[in-house]
Amino acid sequence: MQNPVIDKDSEIDAEKTHAPKKRRYLRIKKADAILDLHGFSRDDALSALETFFENSRRETFDKVLIVHGKGNHSSGEAVLKRTVQEFIERCPYAGESGQSRSAEGGSGATWVLLK
Repeated sequence: MQNPVIDKDSEIDAEKTHAPKKRRYLRIKKADAILDLHGFSRDDALSALETFFENSRRETFDKVLIVHGKGNHSSGEAVLKRTVQEFIERCPYAGESGQSRSAEGGSGATWVLLK
């Protein structure tokens, strides 16, 4: 064929069908990097999160894990868990997130898929 015609719509459709499979894979994949915030103050945790996400994006990681603890030593609400959730909500690099499996920290850790 001398001048082949490329069907761009079929390429877009193929990407759409692969995206859900990739997300399912990433949800169960081990994290590319882990940040442990045990013992950090709220301000130190925010600073560490900022640096961690910038470095993870630069390294083109797909998934990261943040260990914040369950808040057993906090009076009232778990400070670091809430800090991590707030950071993820406003971070431009953070995509889907969720509680990790029990083997990876359970409710004391949060995984994040990077955009």
